[in-house]
Amino acid sequence: MTSRRWIVVAAAFLAAPVLAGCGAGFDATTNKPYAPNEAQVLIENGAYGTRGIQIPQAFILGPDAGAQIAWRGSAPIYLNILNTAETPDTLQAVSAGNMGTVKVTAPIQLPSKQLVNTGKPAPQIMLEAIPKSLRGGESIKLDLQFANAGIVSMNVPVVTRSREFKDYPPAPNATAAPTPSPSASASASEEAH
Repeated sequence: MTSRRWIVVAAAFLAAPVLAGCGAGFDATTNKPYAPNEAQVLIENGAYGTRGIQIPQAFILGPDAGAQIAWRGSAPIYLNILNTAETPDTLQAVSAGNMGTVKVTAPIQLPSKQLVNTGKPAPQIMLEAIPKSLRGGESIKLDLQFANAGIVSMNVPVVTRSREFKDYPPAPNATAAPTPSPSASASASEEAH
């Protein structure tokens, strides 16, 4: 083999990884930042979704960091629901066992193959009369009653109103986070000036 052929083969061999990377494009998954999210996803028996219902995001909005939702308080439940069945479905009711009562303002219509957000423009599902204070980090088992899909159960986290959740309206009846008081040494140094 001539040296010219060796150069062409070596150049092609070295260029292959570069050209393969270009095929992924600027929208490649590896080109996007990854931000973990505390919200839950419906996974049943190792599969994404169940009986035509997919829930890519579910969370209960808790208090601001350092605060709490008081005993007998309320917290909004946010669900993104995708009905993958060929026929429409309806979320009729939600229950939370002994963790309070759940109020659904009206049955939530789920057209076929359309993502529905139960929190926009305002939360349509509210966990009420919570029997203990919540600070965030807890999980509450919800049973979602669908007209066609039946009951779908999932553990839904209570997330604090911070980071990616900071722009949501505050949960009603949440106590404020304590404000830090100046330390004795900080007060003494301010007086010295």
